[in-house]
Amino acid sequence: MPTNQNQNKLVVPQSASLIDELKYEIANEFGIYDFGAYATSRSNGSVGGEITKRLVKMAESALAGQQIK
Repeated sequence: MPTNQNQNKLVVPQSASLIDELKYEIANEFGIYDFGAYATSRSNGSVGGEITKRLVKMAESALAGQQIK
């Protein structure tokens, strides 16, 4: 029987606090102040989607300065 354990593992475990900081920053920008377990799935999903967009943008910016072999 499946358990409710989160199977998403961070590639860089030291980034956990930075990801959380980004999460709450975005939630505040969206006007979501009860973010987390008590928020709606729509609110949580919009924050998660925005995190993904920003992380991809950061990665693209980092790669833009490097030549890919």
